[in-house]
Amino acid sequence: MTPSVGRLTVVILVIFTCCCQAKRNQVLYCSACHAIVDELNHSISLVDPKKTINVGSFRLKPDGSMKDRKVPLARSETHLSELLDGVCDHMSDYAIHTDPDTQQKQYLRFAPRSSGPSGDFPDLKNFQFDGPEAPNALKFACESIVEDLEDDIIALFSQQTEDAHEELCNNISDYCKGTSHTNEEL
Repeated sequence: MTPSVGRLTVVILVIFTCCCQAKRNQVLYCSACHAIVDELNHSISLVDPKKTINVGSFRLKPDGSMKDRKVPLARSETHLSELLDGVCDHMSDYAIHTDPDTQQKQYLRFAPRSSGPSGDFPDLKNFQFDGPEAPNALKFACESIVEDLEDDIIALFSQQTEDAHEELCNNISDYCKGTSHTNEEL
């Protein structure tokens, strides 16, 4: 190997190492984590609690019976997986919000839900809209979180956890460690 090729290889490795060790934007990833929890909780609340799904093994036992059981559809792994596939599509309903008292920035939902009360529209004066490409960063952060933590998210939401925001965003992922809005709901 010639010296110039060796130097070029070292330079590329240094650049790659620096880029891979870049710190994630804490406001972005913490807000995306909270948005995921908020959207999943909302979607789960829309499901009829009487609906069930059969889970378990669909193999026949030697006696000809099957070992399966019914669980509520809303918190089944199948339903949660489907919800996770589309949860990041809702990130366009979020924008950067600056708290007027603390000047703290975080992404919050500005768009009212179609199934919510009609007076649920927030005051938009503290939101920052940076054009149609602005939600892409939040959507990318959401997709990264879902990809990295899909099994943990499904395990968390298959149980009825008291504070899913705290559990997922602080304890499981550490995205919101050290922020002052760790226990707030969106």
